[in-house]
Amino acid sequence: MRGTVDGFTHGPVILALAFLVACLGAAVGLRCAIRPPRTARAGHPPAAGKGRPSGTARLLFGALSVGFGIWIMHHVAITGFTVVEAPLSRDRPHVLIGLVVVVVMAGVGLFVVGYRGATRMALITGGALTGLGIASTHYLGMAGIRFQGHFTYETPLVVLSVLIAATAATAALRAALSTRTLLSGLGAGAMMALAVTGMHYTGMAALGVQLQPGAPAVVSADPPAD
Repeated sequence: MRGTVDGFTHGPVILALAFLVACLGAAVGLRCAIRPPRTARAGHPPAAGKGRPSGTARLLFGALSVGFGIWIMHHVAITGFTVVEAPLSRDRPHVLIGLVVVVVMAGVGLFVVGYRGATRMALITGGALTGLGIASTHYLGMAGIRFQGHFTYETPLVVLSVLIAATAATAALRAALSTRTLLSGLGAGAMMALAVTGMHYTGMAALGVQLQPGAPAVVSADPPAD
């Protein structure tokens, strides 16, 4: 039996809050981890296409900020998700693994772009890794939702969700290389937030629910996903 999915139980305010969380986390993290190239000075032409490499501490903080922003965005957005016919709970290991994966993959993406700059290969590599991190934390989080049934996915929309994440993340990393003001930094953060929210809701559009009314009740120490 198919279940009825509601992705906006608490209205559009959850979407706005989720986007804001992802935007702030990304803006701080990108600003910290990726520093734009130095402007040319007399007799010293700027390095071709490369940003200034950040220190280890800055890179780590940037990866944590971007990763936590992405991870928290997913869990804020998921509070608006319900299956009308079944209570939901969440499996803690999936939630924590999703956090580790997105922080590591975002960190590698930031490292690549921070050290190699605005070269095509660096941006494609960094954007793809960050996009895969975004998608991984989403689908790991969904895999950790427990209820009397299981999820199904439409493959074309799943592929589209990953492409959205990778493309928008690449644009955000490119924008981060040219940020010199707070406003432009927020713009890069907004692009990354677009990657996260676009991926999340496209992934949710791919979702279907198959209920198993005879299945045993799920017992979890975690609170239900509202």
